[in-house]
Amino acid sequence: MASLSLRNVIKRYGHGPKANQVIHGVSAEIGDHEFIVIVGPSGCGKSTLLRMVAGLEDISAGDILIGDRVVNNLEPAERDIAMVFQNYALYPHMSVFDNMAYGLKIAKVPSAEIKVRVDKAARILELGHLLDRKPRQLSGGQRQRVAMGRAIVRQPKVFLFDEPLSNLDAKLRAQTRLEIQKLHRELGITSLFVTHDQVEAMTLAQRIIVMNGGVMDQFATPEEVYSRPATTFVASFIGSPPMNLLKHAPGVRPGTILGIRPEHLMLDPNGWSVQVEQVELLGAERLIYGRIGEEQLVMRVDESQPAAVAGDTMRIAARPEKLHWFDAGSGKRMK
Repeated sequence: MASLSLRNVIKRYGHGPKANQVIHGVSAEIGDHEFIVIVGPSGCGKSTLLRMVAGLEDISAGDILIGDRVVNNLEPAERDIAMVFQNYALYPHMSVFDNMAYGLKIAKVPSAEIKVRVDKAARILELGHLLDRKPRQLSGGQRQRVAMGRAIVRQPKVFLFDEPLSNLDAKLRAQTRLEIQKLHRELGITSLFVTHDQVEAMTLAQRIIVMNGGVMDQFATPEEVYSRPATTFVASFIGSPPMNLLKHAPGVRPGTILGIRPEHLMLDPNGWSVQVEQVELLGAERLIYGRIGEEQLVMRVDESQPAAVAGDTMRIAARPEKLHWFDAGSGKRMK
């Protein structure tokens, strides 16, 4: 196990004035045993960053260190990492045991040691009763656990996960998230996990890297990313529904944007007048969508609040201690 350092990492395709830069100087110090999630929309550079750590993409500038060793010019096999992909990449003709053991056999690890490592990984992942089966006899969740087991047996310094849950249905995704958390608690291996799913990011990460157009907008704990987003992009990306970002509501100063989480709006007879456009019932709570003039917003209320329907006019206010202010030009947090 080891720390992982990204120091002003840049990636560009091509050369000269026509070069297309896709990663813009990302720097992050990841401690030994940490579980870090890289999150962002499609095309933000998160998978490219992971692939550079893995050695599957060349680095245009900067350094990547695993422990105290610069790995820029090392082949993937020399970096002491293990990668879990979204497509499992299992050998269909091999048993679960042989799939998990294959890399160790290639590395000429003694048979007795291979059995010890595979049996341990199978115990952790609850695969012991499936070791003789072929991948076609397994569910999607079981196949993903085999792929994780194949990574575990290598005993790497760093785990890299490239959207490993994207092919699973919602129930299996939730179950596999719990298994990954359990796995990290037991093994404590430094991990870098890429996803576009903010729920995965918030539930799995000890710290989150939020990527936006090849730039790291924020690197912080899930709590800080949610409660003190560094930019309007982070504010709008993290949270479901996302933070309301108001430019022209009453009381908003020119040149700033006011951010308010939907759950921090409340009924107030002296507050803003809101025209209700739509109401979504979500079991014990409701989402109320409306307008203040030309500004759209959403409010989250629980079942104890008075019901509203489209066409109603409501008066609402924000909890003053929960306001967020951003610079309208840069999108960066002001306070």
